Amino acid sequence: MTSGIENMLWACLFVAVCLAFYKFGLPALRRFDAENVRRIAQQERDKADPEAHFRHALEMANEQVEAVQEIRTGPAVQYLFETDIYFTREDAEEARAERVGVIARRFYQELPAALAGAKGRGRMSARERASQKWKRGRDGETMH
Repeated sequence: MTSGIENMLWACLFVAVCLAFYKFGLPALRRFDAENVRRIAQQERDKADPEAHFRHALEMANEQVEAVQEIRTGPAVQYLFETDIYFTREDAEEARAERVGVIARRFYQELPAALAGAKGRGRMSARERASQKWKRGRDGETMH
């Protein structure tokens, strides 16, 4: 008789887990899917946009810069960005925007050197180059 009760409890637990997944897991998966659909649609639009690379550079730089933090000191509010304290959010956001611009400009300054290095590597992908290197032994013989 205890085996029947145990089986019933396992079945109830399975149903509870399925209900929890339906309640919490599926909405998370739908949000993830919606983000992927949005990203793919944006990539398709970017193919026709000649200035999309600027937006991407700014987005990447924006991810690298910390957000402005609000500090409450009694009744006064101050704003912190990279160890500097500002009295208005606008000043702090302006300093943050300047920092994002500096990082994006640095990307474009380093781009010619990166592209010059790519010409020396040829048109093979990193995986293909690694495969070629693995196939050649130290003496130039195949390692199969």
